[in-house]
Amino acid sequence: SKLIVGPNIKLKGVEIDDCDTLVVEGRVEATMVSRAIQIAEHGAFNGKVDVDVAEIRGTFQGEMTARKKLVIHASGRVSGKIRYGKMLVQEGGEMSGDVAALSPQEQAVAR
Repeated sequence: SKLIVGPNIKLKGVEIDDCDTLVVEGRVEATMVSRAIQIAEHGAFNGKVDVDVAEIRGTFQGEMTARKKLVIHASGRVSGKIRYGKMLVQEGGEMSGDVAALSPQEQAVAR
């Protein structure tokens, strides 16, 4: 199951559950527990996410837990409290805030 928030859509004040992949092309302010989040180049997410894989080409602000992998592309901007299993930041990608790797035990915790 995939939820796509299109380029001119603003989704605010929601809780997103049972969604395999959230694709953000517009603006989203939400709390989400899911398998994956993808933020497109002009997309923005503000809030709290708990996912296995996060792929950021746009902007993320808030609290993020990416249990398996966090990928910040060259156009990606990530700020806030960030926890990750493994991380890849391409040249040009930015991240700031409280950033730390998860311990192997934290990575294994089921949602």
